[in-house]
Amino acid sequence: MSLVGYLAAFLTTFAFLPQALKTIRTRDTSGLSLAMYACLTVGIFFWLLHGIYQGDMALIGANAITLLLALPIFAIVLTNARAARRQPDENK
Repeated sequence: MSLVGYLAAFLTTFAFLPQALKTIRTRDTSGLSLAMYACLTVGIFFWLLHGIYQGDMALIGANAITLLLALPIFAIVLTNARAARRQPDENK
């Protein structure tokens, strides 16, 4: 089962890589939800803490890397959302 945990950790962690690279490169977050990325990032952090508490290297490694990939996306989504709120509404 340990192999299954490491395989799951690898696949779910590196699933973030294409989105992270695209978002960092283009800064386009028009299709991303701020609330979703906020919840996801906090959730990943808590999974990391849980992995540390359990001493589970699969949880620690996967969530540490996933957090490093999710944080820049979250920061860009947050920055873009704040900038959009500051712009006057063009539809009025």
